[in-house]
Amino acid sequence: MKIGFVGTGWFTKTHASILKEIDGVDITAFCGTSLEKAEKEARNWSNAAGYSNVEEMLDKQKLDAVYICVPPHAHGEIEAALIDRNIPFFVEKPLGNNEEPNDLARKIKEKGLITSVGYHWRYKDTTNRVLSLLNECRVGMALGYWMGSMPMVPWWRDVHKSGGQFVEQTTHIVDLLRFLFGDINEVYAAFNNQIMQEKVEGTTVPDVGSVTMKLKNGMIATISNTCILKNSSKVGLEIYSDEGIIELSNDLLRVVSGNRVEEYKEETNPYLAENKIFLNAVQTGDPSKILSTYHDALKTHRVTVAANQSAISGQPIYLG
Repeated sequence: MKIGFVGTGWFTKTHASILKEIDGVDITAFCGTSLEKAEKEARNWSNAAGYSNVEEMLDKQKLDAVYICVPPHAHGEIEAALIDRNIPFFVEKPLGNNEEPNDLARKIKEKGLITSVGYHWRYKDTTNRVLSLLNECRVGMALGYWMGSMPMVPWWRDVHKSGGQFVEQTTHIVDLLRFLFGDINEVYAAFNNQIMQEKVEGTTVPDVGSVTMKLKNGMIATISNTCILKNSSKVGLEIYSDEGIIELSNDLLRVVSGNRVEEYKEETNPYLAENKIFLNAVQTGDPSKILSTYHDALKTHRVTVAANQSAISGQPIYLG
């Protein structure tokens, strides 16, 4: 399989390093914001070339699939070019920072194109264990968190480029909530620029926020985030049921029932799992094992965009 990448940042390096270990995969193209960046990345691969234009990359190479690893504001034209050429793609979250993914999702559905979105929490063995535990209890509510520091890249602190922390980072926790419990019907958010706009020049993203959600199944969930800390602190989801508390974090699952506490460490690499499943889907034409298609990820995206809208308007947003 011949694979191309759009983007030259951390996610590209992460996925490319994984693909290097998978038999039958050959990375042959990198497209960056500059030819220099793309060629620098391409030099790490014996058969790869660098490009600064997606259309040129697709004209010059016959690719079986493409990975899109770009900032939120850079989405749109890349996906459209791949859809037009019927090239399957894996795209890192978020899908964008606006409403454009709605139109892309419609075109993907019309073409029947295989897609996968990088919501890797779905592929964790601890997440799978939580799904089993939920068969044994009745859940009333959940509390989610993404409490950390501000990524020091200029586009991230610009709300018009990143969409803000809830769209760019906390989307993982929103998606985890949806994966475990289903659709979200109503969103009410409160955000503020409390500290970071005075500390870091050019900061327009809110640095504190909480979003309360009503789910279709009757649950209430609140997910909070901040980027004012010096280091990452609390990232995960706490689930409250008639059997106790389930705490799911990045690498640990804690199950608390009365005085009994059980802990399970994450044993798998979810990035490897999502890559293998996507590539297998492209090879076989069967996408049934992909846990986050573009169409499904769009539902998560709509929730995060609705949170931004609610924070601005001061009103709840109904998703139906």
